[in-house]
Amino acid sequence: MLDRVTSMQVFVRVAALGSFSAAARALNLSQTMVTKHVAALEDRLGVKLLHRSTRKLVLTEGGRNYLTACERILAEIEEAEASASLDRIEPRGTLRLNVPLTFGFRHIAPALPEFTRIHPAVSFDLGLADRFVDLIEEGWDLAIRIGRLKDSSLVARRIAPCRTVVCAAPSYLKEHGTPEKLDNLARHNCLGYTLPSAIGANRWTFGQDGEITVPVQGNLRANNGDALLAAAVAGQGLIYQPTFIVGDCLRDGRLVRVLDTYPTYQPGIHAVLPSGRQAPAKVRAFTAFLAERFGPEPDWDRGL
Repeated sequence: MLDRVTSMQVFVRVAALGSFSAAARALNLSQTMVTKHVAALEDRLGVKLLHRSTRKLVLTEGGRNYLTACERILAEIEEAEASASLDRIEPRGTLRLNVPLTFGFRHIAPALPEFTRIHPAVSFDLGLADRFVDLIEEGWDLAIRIGRLKDSSLVARRIAPCRTVVCAAPSYLKEHGTPEKLDNLARHNCLGYTLPSAIGANRWTFGQDGEITVPVQGNLRANNGDALLAAAVAGQGLIYQPTFIVGDCLRDGRLVRVLDTYPTYQPGIHAVLPSGRQAPAKVRAFTAFLAERFGPEPDWDRGL
């Protein structure tokens, strides 16, 4: 079966040049193949497009109408291809970005105005969610993920470190004491994060690779780090959270780090996109922008 778009292109060239042989030379095709393309269109449409004689070709009424439609369709195809090619070169269009809720609210959303000043042709569709989204199924161009990546179908770039700490309010430590060893956690109120994580609601992991697991329990479980932060600042218990959430409270003394002698779990912060295709310029530009903005020592870690 002949390609319909190619057949349209052949028909338009035949109509413009008024000759099958001239169209064949212009398209670097045989005259037989040009004839087959036009015949395929006529068979598909069920109408005659050209009156043929030994001296010239004349468009039928149906041929004139179809020629107008073909010229419009082919122009739109060329425009779409040019636009897609430009997307690979120049950051432009809407970037659909999915980000964890707290990190997105605290650190991604404030970065967008600067990026759009640099690249005014880019706009954002920002999704804030703590669940792992399916980038392809849900149509996201890019996602920010925190933690160890296991999905080999994704291309990832590390854009920032993610330090974690165990901390509590001075009022809590004054009343309940400061844990000095990991096994001391058994007698403390440990506020738990319920989403899948190495720092879960019932266990906290320590060591660079999370090789030490400590069972914990407490009277509050939540699926959001800011909720746990608010409870900890109010003196409810210990939390084990990233510094991008607790950094400000550590700097101003509302929270105090504990168990500093034990290495904590250090997941990375990554920009991820589906593999198997070249990333558009808008995705490449934004990923590079975040890596430069956050760097090896992000703002939220300074002074800690």
